Amino acid sequence: MPLTLATQAPGEAEIFASIQGEGPSTGKPTAFIRLSRCNLACRWCDTAYTWHFTGDNRPHRNEETFDRKANQLVMEEEEAARRIAELAMPRLVITGGEPLLQAPALSRMIEALPADMAVEIETNGTIAPPERLAGLVDQFNVSPKLAHSGNPADLALIPERLREWAANPRAFFKFVIATPEDVEEVLSLAEIHAIPRNRIWLMAEGTDIATLEAREAWLAEKCIANKLTLSKRLHIQLFGDTRGT
Repeated sequence: MPLTLATQAPGEAEIFASIQGEGPSTGKPTAFIRLSRCNLACRWCDTAYTWHFTGDNRPHRNEETFDRKANQLVMEEEEAARRIAELAMPRLVITGGEPLLQAPALSRMIEALPADMAVEIETNGTIAPPERLAGLVDQFNVSPKLAHSGNPADLALIPERLREWAANPRAFFKFVIATPEDVEEVLSLAEIHAIPRNRIWLMAEGTDIATLEAREAWLAEKCIANKLTLSKRLHIQLFGDTRGT
């Protein structure tokens, strides 16, 4: 099957060049492709147009749903690779949605990319990448969803998956933080699943600068105290909460 993508506007695939705004590659010039569909439902998700379609009753904080036809399109892997290559960026970030739901098509797309392009996949950490895909990826940005996401732990925090990611040196963990209690949950998960602290980033939840700055003020102190890395949301600062950035 071909890829199912999110859209920037009806009929326009969300494939674009920007600056990576989060995690280990923050600040690097990057091509992005955003896929549609997700197996989780975070109540604070800022890309709900990739999954919260009309008729989906899973909770989301603003209760907005999106027309599937206007927010989703299908594209052949070779065409997606061609458009990405035309952006001439040294790095590609595959995001979503949950990209690993489309692993076979992603493998075919990556194999059609320039050989010198570094590839990152952003994932919620619930799905193991098949061997073919794993061998094509330089970095996994794993963002397990904490209790405040609203997802049941048995769906969002699968022990076997967390241990596998922790043992993978190409996997870096990015946790979304809204309250100090979320940091305590991260520390507990790190202890239980042997996640190295030097591969953990903590990022404030928020889609506006005021909220992010208020949370980062105390989150920075938590990072110092626990020897963890603070992640900004640089793209929000630069472009606001907009698609295609």
